[in-house]
Amino acid sequence: MTEISTAADGRAAGVSRQDLPIAEHWRLSVAPMMDWTDRHCRYFHRLLSPSARLYTEMVTAAALVHGDRAHLLRHSAFEQPLALQLGGSDPAELAQAARDGEAAGYVEINLNVGCPSDRVQSGRFGACLMREPALVAECVAAMRAAVQVPVTVKCRIGVDEQDDDRDLQQFAACMADAGVQILIVHARKAWLQGLSPKENREIPPLNYARVYRLKREFASLCIVINGGIVSEEAVVEHLQHVDGVMLGRAAYHDPYVLARVEHALYGRELPSRDAVLEQLLPYIEAELAQGTALKHITRHLLGLYQGLPGARLFRRVLSEQAHRPGAGVDVIRAAMEQRHALRAAA
Repeated sequence: MTEISTAADGRAAGVSRQDLPIAEHWRLSVAPMMDWTDRHCRYFHRLLSPSARLYTEMVTAAALVHGDRAHLLRHSAFEQPLALQLGGSDPAELAQAARDGEAAGYVEINLNVGCPSDRVQSGRFGACLMREPALVAECVAAMRAAVQVPVTVKCRIGVDEQDDDRDLQQFAACMADAGVQILIVHARKAWLQGLSPKENREIPPLNYARVYRLKREFASLCIVINGGIVSEEAVVEHLQHVDGVMLGRAAYHDPYVLARVEHALYGRELPSRDAVLEQLLPYIEAELAQGTALKHITRHLLGLYQGLPGARLFRRVLSEQAHRPGAGVDVIRAAMEQRHALRAAA
């Protein structure tokens, strides 16, 4: 495991994370995204955003309890603050998985009550659990009893026929009664029949106002909004109404947005994209030495120059060369150099 301790998890100078109000810890975060937010992606995102709370891909409690725990929980200290997202509906299993996560160093355990995929539904977890708030509360209570770190819930604004403020508020009330202090809300319904997971991220309309009203109704809850947020201006606007903002696909396809949000929220100097890649190279070299294939890291870098001259050439060089046997950091340097040459010739 590549373990690199760093002070880069510090935020406002002179203020420890423990001293900050609870909502400040969730002011900015990057969503758990299956097949995307693996440990390489998270390391890269941390370079762009010292402040964001990062989340793992969803790990099922059953896989963690019965499978390769060390592999599933592997991460670098540099990724902190880092949350583990779990999927499941068995309180005892979730409690054990939460204990494993806390022991591995995760600073938050998050329960997935928002994923709409058929595979997730068949396992009785994800968004379908919004229909069973009492069961979710039982799961949360078991997890909270098992760990000292915060247990949080990520949900939708509703599923299927649930299309009223009252439904979401009843779910939130049940979570609050179970001791949940942080609720992350994707501001779209999920249609559990008839729409694919991809369609569920795009077709149901966003309803930010419902999440804003939820915050007004539950002032003591830390409410984090998620869904369709793509710019630093949007982040700043949402923070006028809720406690935190979670970026999803925008942070993956245009990762430099994380640096822009850092600048907007905390006044941090914007790093150059080239400088970020230079900082990443020692990590990549260490991973390659341990047998990681370059392509598993470079796939997360493709959007770094999004919208800039030479971005397409940068992506092409990485896509064509990173999969080759023995590919090393020279591929990344070549992509950077060819992009610079194209810019100079323009």
